[in-house]
Amino acid sequence: MPIHVRRSNIKLMPQANRVIARYFDPGDDRKKGIIERILSLSDDEARFTLNRTLTDYSLRHRNISNILNNNYLNVEGIVAGMDVDPSTLTREKQLLIGSFFTMEFAIESAAFFNPSIVEDPDQTGLGDGEKRVIASFRATGEGHISSLVFRSGIIDKNNDLRFRSSGELLDIPETVKKHIYQKEDFIQKLSEMDVQMDLLKVVTDRLESSFTYEELQAHINAVLNKEDLSTMQKKVIKDCNWLANSYYEITFSLDTAISERVIFPIAETERNGIEDARFVKFTDERGLVSYYATYTAYNGYSILPKLIETKDFYHFKVMPLNGEYAQNKGMALFPQKINNQFAMIARLDGVNNYIMYSDDIHYWHKAKMLEKPTHPWQFVQIGNCGSPLKTEAGWLLLTHGVGPMRTYSMGATLLDLDDPSKVIGSLREPLMKPNEDEREGYVPNVIYSCGAIIHNNELVIAYAMADYASSFAFVSLDDLLENLTS
Repeated sequence: MPIHVRRSNIKLMPQANRVIARYFDPGDDRKKGIIERILSLSDDEARFTLNRTLTDYSLRHRNISNILNNNYLNVEGIVAGMDVDPSTLTREKQLLIGSFFTMEFAIESAAFFNPSIVEDPDQTGLGDGEKRVIASFRATGEGHISSLVFRSGIIDKNNDLRFRSSGELLDIPETVKKHIYQKEDFIQKLSEMDVQMDLLKVVTDRLESSFTYEELQAHINAVLNKEDLSTMQKKVIKDCNWLANSYYEITFSLDTAISERVIFPIAETERNGIEDARFVKFTDERGLVSYYATYTAYNGYSILPKLIETKDFYHFKVMPLNGEYAQNKGMALFPQKINNQFAMIARLDGVNNYIMYSDDIHYWHKAKMLEKPTHPWQFVQIGNCGSPLKTEAGWLLLTHGVGPMRTYSMGATLLDLDDPSKVIGSLREPLMKPNEDEREGYVPNVIYSCGAIIHNNELVIAYAMADYASSFAFVSLDDLLENLTS
């Protein structure tokens, strides 16, 4: 029986006017010359230039003077190295220097895609049959740098979806590196990265069984200052720092709307993008709720699977996923433990779907093949389209398949509730494939999702079109399950 898919009229497009102010690095060779020219200005000239800059940009950013000050601090060491006492500079000259090392970045000027959707922690003030939701998106701007953004919406009793207008003043969070590292786990992850551990012993031998980011940096600096290191030793120390910097926490101001919160690449591991976040509302055995998202960190030449944790979408913890099976793209966490273990769908080899289990959400050492490409529309590869959804009939897993002409289509698979390594059924034909209105864009012939929810007995799918814009689709849950079990 054909499955009817109702596509929404909502089409969320890239918006070039959504900008953040970020640090601008023109290169070490040019920094000193820029600062020299600014210092040559009289105090009056500096004040005039700064005031004009603040007038032009104060309505485009929250607390622009604070942003300029932070970016001044990034180059204050260069000022000090020019035989200038930074404390003798006027406040205006400090901020003016900061302005020359600040740039606007249009976070979603190129694409707004790969969405997921979850229930909002706040379900107050709603009518009968309504649900407040949070949708996450991969926003891509200049240089194909991707960040993570959000929108807030409400699904009504008729399953009509409406979103609040997006905020105009985007917020970059405060970043904190206060993670406690376990030496054994840290060394294991470095080993998985193929770091030559014998060369790193000059650092790791100094570490206690647990240590902080600051303690690690102190040991690294001591080694760099005192030891005569080979070029290869310096490289592995850089790799050590690369991993350490991938752990962080961020906090947004409470006066921000969720559409104003931007998780922009912070760690070196993700400097080229935060990609394909799959959010899930996770309920533990005590009934406590956390929101997790698996995503792919990309630095321009390698990827690192990472995990985001939040309870309120204001404070986020970010960390790598560990273990020999925490590899490749497209990991999706189940919304609860299965037989007292965390469970995850993954694509370890880039072609097939696997299921993984673990006693610890951060470490993945057990995996089992779940699905192989079996139909022509999947022959290139298959993968998941977000976390599995619990139904009375089984775990509903949305999938994607890549077929002729590198066309991405969406399918569905039903897994056993008690043992999700058992496949009950899967669709022989795609549930959705690009139609004529969806196939043109940044990457033609692609529809893709990072998550869906069930509301009022319908499947609500957040999906992207041609890796450019995003929309939503609705499918009768009963019809879909009947097809999967017949």
